[in-house]
Amino acid sequence: MTMIFPASIYKIIKNKTYRIDSVGMSISKVLLFEDMILKIQPENEETQNERLIMEWLDGKLPVPKVICHEIQDEMDYLLMTRICGKMSCADEYLQDSDRLAQILASGLTKLWSIDISGCPCNMNLDRKLKMAEYNVKNHLVDMDNVDPQTFGENGFKNPEHLLDYLFTHRPPEDLVLSHGDFCLPNVILENGQISGFIDLGKMGIADRWQDIALCYRSFRGNCTGKYHKTSRQFPYHPDLLFEKLDITPDWDKINYYLLLDELF
Repeated sequence: MTMIFPASIYKIIKNKTYRIDSVGMSISKVLLFEDMILKIQPENEETQNERLIMEWLDGKLPVPKVICHEIQDEMDYLLMTRICGKMSCADEYLQDSDRLAQILASGLTKLWSIDISGCPCNMNLDRKLKMAEYNVKNHLVDMDNVDPQTFGENGFKNPEHLLDYLFTHRPPEDLVLSHGDFCLPNVILENGQISGFIDLGKMGIADRWQDIALCYRSFRGNCTGKYHKTSRQFPYHPDLLFEKLDITPDWDKINYYLLLDELF
């Protein structure tokens, strides 16, 4: 299939070979070049957020650098540098879950150490709940990819019911720089160390438990084989992440942010 690119993008990528990334659940089309990545997706709040936060974090955290950005026919084209390494859900890392938990904990604390004064992207609950409300009202919730326990006989009746719960049970926030989607595929490792963070569309000022909740779910799901086509499992202890972070799990907040994520 022939793809048409904006002229400024094509000038940089022409004649370069690429493959299309098949990992992840987003609607983006991601072209992987040897040293660049081109992300193509409908223009929306997240595409604007990703470019802004990437530029703001340049020199502060290991994130991709913007090479070129264009909007054409309501599509967002973001060409950026490619982070070297493998996703932290690679088998070689999952086989040593104790070491992986330590790496993930160090990644979280690295994010939280960034001074958020001047951060251009706010992803606190005021904004996230408004975004969730928009998704619910416009029937954008992907009911095929929610946890089976979230809706139904022992769960919420529908997304509207869940949204109402989230508005009425919102917890106090401990604001930090949050990745927003701190899942293992979005943490890139090289030689056993974090080489970068990717997929930054939800990054901004938010509660630290947003990241803890999604990291915990991703860590557990990858180690127990939930996200693999085969039934393979890896050594895993459910409290490892909390031990490495030296915190007591706040299950109310963890469950709240996992429920909130169901609406995105």
